[in-house]
Amino acid sequence: MIPVLENKFKNRKIIALHVDKRFCGQKNNENISSLCETDAEKVQMFLEKELPEIDADLIRIIEWRPSLNYYREDYVKLLSIVVDFIKRTDAEKRTTAFFGKRWIKNFFRNLQNIEKILLYKTTDIPVIVTGSGPSLEDALPIISKFQETCLVISASSSVLALSSAGIMPDIVITTDGGCWALQHIYSLGRNEKTKAVAATLCSALPSQCRDTPHLIINDGSFWQNIILHELSIPSIIIPQKGTVSASAIELAMILSAGNIYLAGMDLAVNDIKTHARPYGFDAIFYGSANRFMPFYSHSFKRSRLLHDGGSMNIYSTWFKNQLNAWPEKIFSLNKSNIFRFSLPPEGKKNKNMENHLKPVSIKKDPALFYKKGYSALLKGIDVQDYSKNLLRELAPLLFPGENNITGEKLKTSILEIANRYDKG
Repeated sequence: MIPVLENKFKNRKIIALHVDKRFCGQKNNENISSLCETDAEKVQMFLEKELPEIDADLIRIIEWRPSLNYYREDYVKLLSIVVDFIKRTDAEKRTTAFFGKRWIKNFFRNLQNIEKILLYKTTDIPVIVTGSGPSLEDALPIISKFQETCLVISASSSVLALSSAGIMPDIVITTDGGCWALQHIYSLGRNEKTKAVAATLCSALPSQCRDTPHLIINDGSFWQNIILHELSIPSIIIPQKGTVSASAIELAMILSAGNIYLAGMDLAVNDIKTHARPYGFDAIFYGSANRFMPFYSHSFKRSRLLHDGGSMNIYSTWFKNQLNAWPEKIFSLNKSNIFRFSLPPEGKKNKNMENHLKPVSIKKDPALFYKKGYSALLKGIDVQDYSKNLLRELAPLLFPGENNITGEKLKTSILEIANRYDKG
């Protein structure tokens, strides 16, 4: 097949994936990349390297169907990995095109607002990570029992359900750049018990959290590294995962060597019950309910949108594939979860997180601090060694769908956004 494809599609990139390692010795054109592997993590890493900028509409999967009869389950597994990768990456690309400019705006606004950051020292105590799935309600008594012996990291969407049970997490994590994400976080600014927020600077963060210490998450992009390095802001590198649940687990593994226990990570739609209650959007749904569209109808409509959107299936598949890559120290507090079920061990009541999480102020001159940050990015665009990477990362965010973006056009757009929040 490969010589025929080479001849017919001379200007197209061709990737060959084989189930059987005996095919690794065959010689292809040097422009053709090939892999003989069925391990999910290795295949995904290979595809991420070979297809850094993916357009799902232009990709064609060409199968050699006789292989199915011979390799059976291994063949189906490899094909499923490729299809899931394309779906997930395409979803991330569409999200980037929609939210890109908002992420940049959020970054500069948060850079202006944040006053304190959180320095951390790794620990070995157990960690409880919470999402906002319906099963969280069943796990609340367990979390309440163990909250004094475990580090509790919670997705922002789960905070209302936790607080209703008298639970205040040690760290609230958010990575969502959409304005509706603020509905989950507004309450944190009014709660003096809020200890810390872990967030990317691209997240939607309300000004009420100005005095709350922030543990900065860096997605590893070049443009973020330039600014954070210039301002000497320490950060934790966690690449974008598409779902805050995955980022929360990565954060837990960085902060602690202990076991990790998950709650509320259903990764599925449970009839019309989409989230644990209370939930940040409840007020919106109750407020808009009427006799023609009662609350239960709103819930049904939302559950159908989540189900038909397919994102839950994409994330669930990703988690299942990732299980083999993660160490065997991740458990679930719910028996029906895809993760292994277990309960945290009984331990000392005082976890002494003050010894591991230290808030510090980062601004002496806020106006100078902010200007120093965006000026470093503008200067970087003029540096020949940096400009190519910065254009590759920032152009799709600020000018989705456009080609041949120049450095000057990029600088003008960044300066317009930066000046909007420059209070100096």
